[in-house]
Amino acid sequence: MRDRIDPLTEYAEALSGPVPDYLEYVERQTHLKTLAPQMMSGRLQGRLLAMLSKLKQPRRILEIGTFTGYATLCLAEGLAPGGRIDTIEGDPEIALLARRHFAHSPFADRITLHQGQARHLLPTLPGSFDLVFLDGDKRGYPAYLSALVDRLSPGGLLLADNVLWDGKAGRSTPDRTARKLREYNEMVVSDPRLESVTLPIRDGLSVSRHIG
Repeated sequence: MRDRIDPLTEYAEALSGPVPDYLEYVERQTHLKTLAPQMMSGRLQGRLLAMLSKLKQPRRILEIGTFTGYATLCLAEGLAPGGRIDTIEGDPEIALLARRHFAHSPFADRITLHQGQARHLLPTLPGSFDLVFLDGDKRGYPAYLSALVDRLSPGGLLLADNVLWDGKAGRSTPDRTARKLREYNEMVVSDPRLESVTLPIRDGLSVSRHIG
């Protein structure tokens, strides 16, 4: 589903923007230099991430799963004055590509990319976050949830990508990744600290707000 041509999505993308030139550059480079460019947040989702960030105006953002930095830069558009992003990427080659993309953007001095495994790096990052974007190892989502909610500031946003997994997360399936994402979705819905909405945009985007 994520790779199919969808005229409705293309029309929605055409009505959403504008898209900054440096993001056009990231999109081109991602298609040229990676084996799975579909992992990049698409234009429509990118505009939604930017809008949510602008509405929240976070001082601190945490992203788990940088990939080539497209979503990172979308989220950076809404940073409050003096705000910063910590983003974590496990693949050293992809992290190098993301660093180059950040250097071509207006936010190079406001993004810190940590290369390594999130489960090891997350405890080393102090303080709380106003917005968290979870887009790393899908099977690890349930294990991350409690720690991420604990690190959210009051009213903070927790966003999670790929939560529908081509529709498999919503039905019985032998797909282990889909089962883990279903587990995450059920944990989010049942967590009394969160209010949530799941959007069927692209591969599914979960948006949760910390209500205490």
